[in-house]
Amino acid sequence: MGTRNIWVFLGGAASAVTGLVITYGTDAGNIFYLATYLTLCTAAWLAVARTPEPDRRPWVLAAVSQTLWLTGDIIELVYYYLSRVPPVGLADAFWLTGYPILAVALVMMARRRAPGQLRGAVLDGLTLTVAAALAAWQFLIMPSLNSGYGMAETIVPALYPVADVALLAAVLFIALSPGERGMPIRLMIGAVTLYLAVDIGYNVLPYFFDYNSVVARIGPLIMLGNAMIIAACMHADRTQLTSAGQRVNVLHPSRVLFLGLAFLTAPTLSLVKTGLEVNAVAVLIATALSTAFVLTRFTIAVREQERAQAQLAYQARHDPLTGLANRAVLTDELERVLPQRSGPVAVLYVDLDGFKEVNDTHGHHAGDLVLSTVAQRLSGAVRATDLVVRLGGDEFVMLCPDLPEAGAIKLAERVLGDVAQPIRYAGQALDIGASVGIAAYGSDTPTHDSDVLRTADMAMYEAKKQGRGRWVMAGTSS
Repeated sequence: MGTRNIWVFLGGAASAVTGLVITYGTDAGNIFYLATYLTLCTAAWLAVARTPEPDRRPWVLAAVSQTLWLTGDIIELVYYYLSRVPPVGLADAFWLTGYPILAVALVMMARRRAPGQLRGAVLDGLTLTVAAALAAWQFLIMPSLNSGYGMAETIVPALYPVADVALLAAVLFIALSPGERGMPIRLMIGAVTLYLAVDIGYNVLPYFFDYNSVVARIGPLIMLGNAMIIAACMHADRTQLTSAGQRVNVLHPSRVLFLGLAFLTAPTLSLVKTGLEVNAVAVLIATALSTAFVLTRFTIAVREQERAQAQLAYQARHDPLTGLANRAVLTDELERVLPQRSGPVAVLYVDLDGFKEVNDTHGHHAGDLVLSTVAQRLSGAVRATDLVVRLGGDEFVMLCPDLPEAGAIKLAERVLGDVAQPIRYAGQALDIGASVGIAAYGSDTPTHDSDVLRTADMAMYEAKKQGRGRWVMAGTSS
């Protein structure tokens, strides 16, 4: 599903949740609540069913967690209409079980999207989680344990902050892991953030507002978080969450800020608890300065490492002479574009005519100039969404998604004209040409990466046989 349809889906979910907040507590509102929740759970399982098998398991767990939360709500509503008080912990057992299951799903996603690269994300995530756990212990768990209620009434509310901390750790592993951060990532992080905000609201808002008239109405917001998870599963780029990709870990400035705040959590809470004593304030200031110096030095070291990694990653995927992408990038793009395409695709295989003569007559410096100039001309002939690759020697490939056959022919003719323009070298004009093979496929034509490239290559050789400055369309001639 494309981004536009995702926003339509989320807009519908937000409208439904708004209606639920307004009608909360009424019979009509309760019916609407169950109908909406059932619809979302059904949508979650349908999205799971449409997910390819290698990536399905984490989404299954996410759908299970939503189903468990719905079951807890059904139990509570049944007892409400029976005018009976449900046993302590019966509905909570389903609600609380959903948290670790969703946390496991998030951890699975983090491991799949950054295999072997999670150590830094885990350490930073645990640092922030420990700080959050300390705050939860002081402001949420301890007040619940000291409430004076029976054991069940005391323990069950205290378990929710514990579950929230586990869920926070899991989503931090994803948020801090290296890799792309497209819409599916943002949707998943937003959903978990909303869950945590709702749970904190349940604990904090009763100090300021009436529970039944205000606080209880935030409950339906959970379903908006569910809708965001479903949207992430339905999104066309959902593999960002479950598949590894080419990446270089980058230290975002906010990450350093959050780590600094985490280091200061313990002394700050101690200061709040003991009061603003002069010695305690001095200790907090000294700790803040030391933390700032350490994190600054840490950031400088990491930035130097990032630059080195980025340079190595670039060199591994680009031709050193022309700066174009290399065969590894082409292979990855073919594997990504062809299975997911919803429109036509064209591949142009370009081989230079007369390049050997230039090398033999004028030397390799002239040959390098020809290759660099041709690379610039090919890059200038394509759209921003197309990919130009140097395979090696004097062979180039142009991968053009959403380009129909007629557009591929126009592009080939432009390439022939551009490449044939003289290239000045040492006061002389170097004349070269090109032969172009085209493999163009419609939206309904099954394609495989090896077949597409081989077909374009064979068409290029057919163009070579027919003479210089020609293009051939997979079995036909210009």
